[in-house]
Formats: sequence, C-alpha cells, structure tokens
Amino acid sequence: MNKNRVLVLACTFLAMALGFAASANAADKSAGNAAAAFDKLKTLAGTWEATSDKGKVTSNIELVSNGTVLLEKIKVPGESEMVTTYYLDGNHLVLTHYCTTGNQPHMQAEAFDPASNQIRFDFASASNLNSAADGHMHSAVIKFTGADTFNSDWTFYKDGKPAFTEPIQFHRVR
Repeated sequence: MNKNRVLVLACTFLAMALGFAASANAADKSAGNAAAAFDKLKTLAGTWEATSDKGKVTSNIELVSNGTVLLEKIKVPGESEMVTTYYLDGNHLVLTHYCTTGNQPHMQAEAFDPASNQIRFDFASASNLNSAADGHMHSAVIKFTGADTFNSDWTFYKDGKPAFTEPIQFHRVR
C-alpha cells in the first residue's frame, strides 16, 4: 500500500513539474525578443501623417524618460488627442492606450519575429473599464512597411466582440 502511495505521489509531482515547465515555456514564448521589438518601435520616433475617412490623421512619436518610453500622440479629426505609451515591463513589451472613450487598455505584445516586421499587441487589462462589454481598444498591430512608412491597425471591442478595426497607413513627415 505504501509503495502505491509513493508511486502516486511521485507521478503527481512529475505531472506538476511538467505542467510548470510547459507554463514557463509558454510565458517565454510570449516574451520572446521584447527588447528587439521595442528597439524596432523606437525607429518610429518622428512626425507621421495618414489619410482616413475622417481626414488627415497626425501622429507625433517621441522617446521620453531617458529612452525607456515611446510616447505617441495621435490626432484624428473630430476627436480629442489620444496618447499611447510603449515600454518594456520586465521581459515583456507593453502599451497603455489613453483612449477618447475614457478608459485605458493595457496590452502586451506577442513574441516578435523580426522577419515578419510586425508587432501584435493583445488586451491584458484596462483601467476605467466597468465591464468587458464596454467599448475599448482590444488589440493593435504595428506593421513596418518601409523606412518611412508603417501600418497601424487597432481593433475596438464592444459587447465582448470586435466592433471595428481601424487600419491606418502612415508616412513620415519628419
């Protein structure tokens, strides 16, 4: 009887250890190359413009806080200016978007593959969001398309599902 208990305990501990290792591996995958992704984002420092259905969109992006934060101020015609900050949080690249809806979604980047020239951020949490059903930006994809061009696709969720995606193609002004 004691042999069986010892065997069951050993198998339980082994399963827990394997589960922990798999969980750690998944976390490492999502955190992969965060510093490289942030370095890539830093190349966006400058002034950008895009044409949208609402008119000319402007984005001013600058490095602040001794190069540890990328600060974007975006102005869409007919809306108040919005701010997004991009920064490293440990070994994760994250952003906080200060939206005109009055909430602040916090997103974390997936692992960055430099060959893709794309960084995808997914919803992690938000402040001033009463319910997941409330409207909020839920994901963002930054696609580097050239030295002086990039695409920015933001997806807005309402009632727990995508309501719209706002694709913007920027070109560098300076």
